[in-house]
Amino acid sequence: LGTDVYEEEADLFFEDLSDTVIKDDTFQLLQSYPNVVITAHQAFFTQNALQAIAQTTLNNIKDVEQGRDCPNEVKTEKQVASTPA
Repeated sequence: LGTDVYEEEADLFFEDLSDTVIKDDTFQLLQSYPNVVITAHQAFFTQNALQAIAQTTLNNIKDVEQGRDCPNEVKTEKQVASTPA
């Protein structure tokens, strides 16, 4: 049995918490099991993923700069409602 991410992980990783008591009962329980290994989520941190992120970002900038529709634009509910189907 395994899990890929922990919903509250943003508060637990990417900084040194060695001298901190973690007040997350679920995380503490998971840590107490000898058959559980916990590591920070690193899926986005591969060469391919970083290249894809950079390319998508550059494409988004070009789309906006040249006045084209940007497929990755985050729209408000009002904008979505007024978009023709």
